[in-house]
Amino acid sequence: MNLASLFDLSFIGRRDRVALEFEGRTFTFGEIDARSNRLARLFAQRGLRAGDRLCVYLANSVEMIDIYLACVKLGVIFVPINILYRDREMAHILNDAEPSALVSDATLPEGLAPEAIAPEAGFERAIPIWRPSELTAEADSLPADRPDAVLDGDAPAGIIYTSGTTGASKGAVLTHHNFAANALNLLTCWQISSADRLLLGLPLFHVHALGNGLHCWLISGCRMRLLARFEHPRAAATFLDFRPTLFFGVPTIYVRLLDIPEDQAREIGGFMRLFVSGSAPLAAQVLEEFRARFGHTILERYGMSETLMNMSNPYVGERRPGSVGLPLPGVSVNLVDGEIQLKGPNVFAGYWRREEATRAAFVDGWFRTGDLAERSADGYYTLCGRKSDLIISGGFNIYPREIEEFLQEQEEVAEAAVVGVPERVRGEVPVAYVVLKSAIDGEVLAERCRAKLASFKVPREFIAVERLPRNAMGKVQKNLLPRPV
Repeated sequence: MNLASLFDLSFIGRRDRVALEFEGRTFTFGEIDARSNRLARLFAQRGLRAGDRLCVYLANSVEMIDIYLACVKLGVIFVPINILYRDREMAHILNDAEPSALVSDATLPEGLAPEAIAPEAGFERAIPIWRPSELTAEADSLPADRPDAVLDGDAPAGIIYTSGTTGASKGAVLTHHNFAANALNLLTCWQISSADRLLLGLPLFHVHALGNGLHCWLISGCRMRLLARFEHPRAAATFLDFRPTLFFGVPTIYVRLLDIPEDQAREIGGFMRLFVSGSAPLAAQVLEEFRARFGHTILERYGMSETLMNMSNPYVGERRPGSVGLPLPGVSVNLVDGEIQLKGPNVFAGYWRREEATRAAFVDGWFRTGDLAERSADGYYTLCGRKSDLIISGGFNIYPREIEEFLQEQEEVAEAAVVGVPERVRGEVPVAYVVLKSAIDGEVLAERCRAKLASFKVPREFIAVERLPRNAMGKVQKNLLPRPV
């Protein structure tokens, strides 16, 4: 069984029910089904076949949902790109995934104008750019019945790019089985049903919203309001207007929600059923403050791009502050020298065209997460950090090596080391230590980073040092760097 079969529980079984709200428009499940069927037919007319890749560089929209569903129905592999990425990051993904096309309605970063995504600009092949509004208009005249496609659950559904320790993103191949197993686990363990109302403000290019939000919505048949983005000043009004029962967020969002006045927070808590947090560690203090203000204990869980959801605090039972709870059904966990290793139907098929990296990521069939944890006597897991020096800022993963390599390309910089420092709202932010060849202002370096890197990767401070501390083997000892004052 593939994802389309599971989505038919709503596309066929709840065809006339309102499925989606977006910017004042509503759509039934039948309408969502028909829109994506037409688009799948258009993709087939344009030559897309099962196994082809389609890169998508879009903010949250109905069109992005249409495109994902059309890919699922046709067997095309959906490859979302973070809209905060700049040309350097996008170029790597476009070269690595070798998509048949790029769908975007945005002005592409400098260096990626349509005419520049071609062999003469350093790309291995020309990549056409398709505009979503044009796709929708062209598809409107096509039949609304689903095109024929025979797919099994092992077929790839998406490639999610996640930073690697070398600084270059690797594409995690997620199958129909991976997404299905994940969603069915969450529907059961979090008791999500057609009676729920899901407010989703996370970006669909991220596996949190795509893997959890979209799939739980479509399979359960609940009503979802999709936001173009989470806007802190409008949060209270949005909650009070839509009156959701279910909300997925990251710790940064929950910190912002603490600004909602107590009377409104209590009213929101009165109709909410479940708040879920993930993508970064949730501070125990935030959980306690939120419980006091909203009358709800946030449910914290643990997942990865490569595995979707691995563990969760229980829906019924103790939601332990600072803990990510217990392994989900079907997920086996092994702690080796403190590192979490995983097996289960949620674990990805491997890294796209990276056989060596895939082999290195597994040992005797166990996926090595790189996350360190402790297990309590009663089975709860608490994350202790990364074996590597991964920084998680506002739910986004940042590998320092990528920023360090860019900084060391600057003629004024001899060496660079980037570390994460605690920050209340985003959890962590990157700070750069630089050994300079010649004088340069930190703001100039920041401006260069902003031009080439996603905004969340730009160091919040640049600290000049005479040298980087190293051990006898020449490895930089980041723990010996002076912390910012």
